[in-house]
Order: sequence, then C-alpha cells, then structure tokens
Amino acid sequence: MEINYIFPCQIRIRYSDTDKMGYCYYGNYASFLEVGRVEALRSLGMSYKSIEESGMMMPVLELKINYLAPALYDDLLTINTMVTKIEGTRIYFNYEIFNELGKKLIDAHTILVFVNANTRKPIAPSKEFINTLRHAIQ
Repeated sequence: MEINYIFPCQIRIRYSDTDKMGYCYYGNYASFLEVGRVEALRSLGMSYKSIEESGMMMPVLELKINYLAPALYDDLLTINTMVTKIEGTRIYFNYEIFNELGKKLIDAHTILVFVNANTRKPIAPSKEFINTLRHAIQ
C-alpha cells in the first residue's frame, strides 16, 4: 500500500546532545528520527503504547542516515517524517531534518517490521492499524 503522509515536529538541540566541538553527536539522530516516527503515528491516531497493547511491535529493521550538515547547540530542528508505504510485514519511513534557517541537515530512511509481541515473529499489520491509517490519510 503506497502512502503519502508527511508530519513535521520540532526538537531543540540540548547541550547534552553535543560533543566537544559543539556539534550534535551523530548517534543522537536515530533518537530524533524515533521522535518523528512516534509523533507521526500519534498524529494518525496510533500511539506506540496502543500498538504494543494490541500485541504488535515494530522494531527497526533498517536505518540509513545521510549527514549533510551538523546541528549545533540550541538549534531548533524540524523533523519531517514521511510514511511512504506498507509492504507485507514492513512499514517504510523517510525523514528530512532542517535547522531553523531552512538548511537541510539530514536525509534518512527506516524500515520497521511488524512482529507479534509474544512470538517476536513477523506478522502482517493488523486490520485496525491499516484501517486507522487509511482513514487518517484520506
């Protein structure tokens, strides 16, 4: 199922996010992408908590980040999270992160896999998940 949903959210770079050079530590970007992903799903009416309570989990299968420019202490970042498709047991997300001057800092994508919370085996997304997604993006 092809999807074209974009959700922006913002975070500010804290002092603890930076390294000695004042740059945001590269490992923090995976957490920023998670914030964007969680908030994008929440905006569609699905919290991670409710997804897990339904017996489904969504671990990350693949993560790719292209670092284009550094974020600096106190920068206000906009994370644009795009839900692009669901294919079989997988859901695909693309991301762009911009600073407050509009400079693109990051291009990224993740693939998550739907798994049964008890067996940890891949499963198709629940009908409720698909229906909620379809209803929200129409």
